[in-house]
Amino acid sequence: MTVSRVLRNKGDVSEATRRKVQDAAKRLGYVPNKIAGALASSHVNLVAVIIPSLSNMVFPEVLSGISEALEDTDLQPVVGVTDYMSEKEEKVLFEMLSWRPAGVIIAGLEHSEASRAMLAQAAVPVVEIMDVDGEPIDACVGISHRRAGRVMAEAIIEAGYRNIGFLGTKMPLDHRARKRFEGFTRTLGKAGLEIVDREFYSGGSALAKGREMTQSILERSPKIDFLYYSNDMIGAGGLLYLLEKGIDIPGRIGLAGFNGVELLEGLPRQLATMDACRREVGVKAARIIAARTADPTADVDQIVELTPRLAYGDTLLRR
Repeated sequence: MTVSRVLRNKGDVSEATRRKVQDAAKRLGYVPNKIAGALASSHVNLVAVIIPSLSNMVFPEVLSGISEALEDTDLQPVVGVTDYMSEKEEKVLFEMLSWRPAGVIIAGLEHSEASRAMLAQAAVPVVEIMDVDGEPIDACVGISHRRAGRVMAEAIIEAGYRNIGFLGTKMPLDHRARKRFEGFTRTLGKAGLEIVDREFYSGGSALAKGREMTQSILERSPKIDFLYYSNDMIGAGGLLYLLEKGIDIPGRIGLAGFNGVELLEGLPRQLATMDACRREVGVKAARIIAARTADPTADVDQIVELTPRLAYGDTLLRR
């Protein structure tokens, strides 16, 4: 009984006894059978974390926040990747829910009918992350991407740019990028402006692709004076291309991306961007799961909206 209490981290056991049991378990290589325990509790102490990509630098930071928030609990995150594909999300969700996790953290508010049905019937806390522009199944933590697009458009208009191009990846599968584009173009429209040209690509967010897309759009529309990228990585590729060509930034052409990726701070110029509050999203989502797991009646906010910060960097004029 004492060993069981120590291994389950439950009950009143002296620190000396606890250390003896833990040392013995380590020597024996003993790992408790969580599945057996789950038969009594109806779930395992795992949190299903379902994200679109591990190659996109946004999501590892979210995972760091989740891991940090769960560190002092019995909960452990387990990750599934969907590649922005709804059918793959269904498969990953089905497999993960079959293990009866303690909770689910899943990227986005847009899911297939089958995925929504599984999440609604899961009988565990569900937190949708990265977005608040919609109705959550249970709870959500993120930013308003339509607002982020609006704020960036307002800054660009105020700076005096008028011939604006948009470059995006994973469109339209990346619903959050799509929403930023909607907020962006709506704000331009209110100012009597339209997107001059656009360039879309279905692949990942790579520097080389950013260079290629920037060259392509400027060859078609040389009068463009501002380029808004759906993420920092292709924006950084565009920045490097323009610097190589000796183009005046931000005088002749201004640039902005999205995500506030710290890795890009070593560029010759700081790209204008917005921080998506990635780590904070992970921390707050995991805390909701932990609170609801400890007490299913815990009072938690259904919608937690964070505020992204606009950084002008060296590529967006200030007026």
